[in-house]
Amino acid sequence: MFPNSSNLGRPPFPPKHQQPSNFFNKLPLNIPPTLLSHQQIIDAQFNFQNAALSRALLSGNLATLPAVTPQPLTYGNGSPVHTSAAPTSFRGRKRLSEQNVPYGVKRQRFHSPHRETTVVNQTVPLPEERRYSFPGSIPSQLFHARYVPDLTGCVPPLRDASFSDPVETTLPVAKDKLSQQVLELFQACQQQTSDLNRKELCRTELQREIQRIFPQSRLFLVGSSLNGFGTRSSDGDLCLVVKEEPVNQKTEARHILSLVQKLFSTKLSSYIERPQLIRAKVPIVKFRDKVSCVEFDLNVNNVVGIRNTFLLRTYAYIENRVRPLVLVVKKWASFHDINDASRGTLSSYSLVLMVLHYLQTLPEPILPSLQKNYPDSFDPTMQLHLVHQAPCTIPPYLSKNGSSLGDLLIGFFKYYATEFDWSHQMISVREAKAIPRPDGIEWRNKFICVEEPFDGTNTARAVHEKQKFDIIKDEFMKSWQILRDKKDLNCILPLRTTIQKR
Repeated sequence: MFPNSSNLGRPPFPPKHQQPSNFFNKLPLNIPPTLLSHQQIIDAQFNFQNAALSRALLSGNLATLPAVTPQPLTYGNGSPVHTSAAPTSFRGRKRLSEQNVPYGVKRQRFHSPHRETTVVNQTVPLPEERRYSFPGSIPSQLFHARYVPDLTGCVPPLRDASFSDPVETTLPVAKDKLSQQVLELFQACQQQTSDLNRKELCRTELQREIQRIFPQSRLFLVGSSLNGFGTRSSDGDLCLVVKEEPVNQKTEARHILSLVQKLFSTKLSSYIERPQLIRAKVPIVKFRDKVSCVEFDLNVNNVVGIRNTFLLRTYAYIENRVRPLVLVVKKWASFHDINDASRGTLSSYSLVLMVLHYLQTLPEPILPSLQKNYPDSFDPTMQLHLVHQAPCTIPPYLSKNGSSLGDLLIGFFKYYATEFDWSHQMISVREAKAIPRPDGIEWRNKFICVEEPFDGTNTARAVHEKQKFDIIKDEFMKSWQILRDKKDLNCILPLRTTIQKR
């Protein structure tokens, strides 16, 4: 049911005899191998010369942390990154995958009966076998991939011993122009297996290097890359987990990230570009990976991101209208400049929760509250190494609501333009309804309140200026009125331009 989950949602774990602590040491024995031969890499190259850094960090005594001495580059023989075709060159922020893949190849999914699908431990190669590799990497299935049969939107389940073979799922049928436009935009812009594999390759290699400093750490791919709502242009989000206990984001996390930034800017400078430490409420290191040609944000111990990745992933795949609707809303918000939390508007995460909330609150709901219906599967105290397995037993949701994608999109804009009470209500996917705002400081005098399903914080806290809030409300109102009258997506989102940008 969840493509790539066992591969990409869970990093590798060294065997028990290599673990001085019991951090993540209760893994099931039947987990299949991951994309790359992680264990071989770790066994062969695990380096404990900087283990004192990790011990000092885990003990909470930052003062004892020794200085990091940059080591020689150890990716293979240290030679530059190479590809099977032309050398990599960086030309601004535009992704290499968009620059070098011929237009006809990028468009092949419209003219070919075979789309990129995947089964766990089988990966789909890039067009014309164009795939980057790290010199000296241990050979793996990533470099001996083959196409798998198209199953018309199939979403394979985890390939654990307790799970059955993949089941077939289909995209919704579009019987009107607006619904067809939504579906075509989704098919053109949704993240492909090859996009995900590039991010996973980067995560694998970075984890190996970071474990030289923090041997018991794990690096998780989270966010839109894995939750089912990614696009071809989605950046990558990484969560570095260094210990089971919470990490002080103002002190410990910043210190850890400063070490990571130093590692990236010295030893890994041939592969990592522009590493920058951002001292936000949840600090991150922003960087560009020259190998995957993806921009990444890396945080420390923001484990709620791991939990909500698989909650959202479950919502994405239990009803086949959810992903197309979310993607078109994200593209619409980006086009209208209201999808940037760093500029005081809505984050993509908040937009996804807003779409899910709308689908939960229809007179005939299209989505349930997964946390209410399956509390054990989404227990906020569940150990992290089990989180990726939880959604696999949840069946598709059978809604009696037969609304088309076009009608749902119009209804989404109408709901937030005319029905939702921004001043007194909070959006709650956990409760599957709009609930009164709490009286805490997190919610008082806030323009938009969207509850994070696990930790209860406000994911829309970035909207702190009335001017920005008024712009957001105005865009909902105008788009609803235009779409209601015209029923043409081009009137609020130019499809040709959006598809070209991916």
